[in-house]
Amino acid sequence: MSETAGASYAAAGVDIEAGDRAVELMKEWVKKTRRPEVLGGIGGFAGLFDASAFKRYERPLLASATDGVGTKVDLARQMGVYDTIGHDLVAMVMDDIVVCGAEPLFMTDYICVGKVHPERVAAIVKGIAEGCVLAGTALIGGETAEHPGLLGPDDFDVAGAGTGVVEADRLLGADRIRTGDAVIAMASSGLHSNGYSLVRHVVFDRMGWTLDREIPEFGRTLGEELLEPTKIYSLDCLALTRTTEVHAFSHITGGGLAANLARVVPDGLHAALDRSTWAPGAVFDLVGSAGQVERLELEKTLNMGVGMMAVVPAESVDVALTTLADRGVDAWVAGEITERGEHTTGAALSGDYAS
Repeated sequence: MSETAGASYAAAGVDIEAGDRAVELMKEWVKKTRRPEVLGGIGGFAGLFDASAFKRYERPLLASATDGVGTKVDLARQMGVYDTIGHDLVAMVMDDIVVCGAEPLFMTDYICVGKVHPERVAAIVKGIAEGCVLAGTALIGGETAEHPGLLGPDDFDVAGAGTGVVEADRLLGADRIRTGDAVIAMASSGLHSNGYSLVRHVVFDRMGWTLDREIPEFGRTLGEELLEPTKIYSLDCLALTRTTEVHAFSHITGGGLAANLARVVPDGLHAALDRSTWAPGAVFDLVGSAGQVERLELEKTLNMGVGMMAVVPAESVDVALTTLADRGVDAWVAGEITERGEHTTGAALSGDYAS
């Protein structure tokens, strides 16, 4: 009678040793995000953050957000490039937090894989850590989960959650916005991390292109353009709040310019944006023309070259633009806040894009 080996976690597809190896490889990157308030290191059951610094606040408000990167992760998998997708994750989380004026404090990540490849997981965490440095936040913990049978050996997904703090009387938002305020646009680095289902449908399904296709308009391959990391604006936004008066920010993600800006425009007011003040990058033109995508559909799906917007008093415009320019952020006045007319909505674009 033959004997069969007993079942084991490894036989089921989970490699604990590979997970431990991944943790060792990522430690050096996590250390680079450390803030003085962080206690301990990675490997514990929970990340620790010393909240005694909140004593300097009169009424500290904690802001939190969670997000992922969407189908852009599949492009990273196809290209075998894993150290940029983390920038996207940090941007999606921390730039939501800074919109209310909150300083990003700490972040945790969740990486789900079909099979743990230690170097690959470490590369993903490296990108997250680099993004955290750009956002001024600490990476205090995370989880790597191996899901054999649910995901293919090379499949993965990432998600993250973050926390920030803002003084209650410095909270930004719709209640601060007034008629005559200027709307300042900050340039995106490209598609960022939204609308990739549409983009993938156009370039792969409709056009039949491959990621290694050279695109003259981009000056690089299709894959390199699509994998361009999301710009992180957290420290730039905080710099604005420290140098001049800011009434609100709007992070331009899913839903596009008008829908996201409308989220911070109060009832009775209207944000009028002028398309002629900027020219979207080549990738937006290509997706629109190759896919025969109507302009309104394009604008409600993609950021159209604007990743963040600030609403400031008219007298703050010069200082705001100078501050952003000094920080290397391409920014311009894209519109203004007006009284809402009978047929206007919270935010709308007019005119044609600059060529």
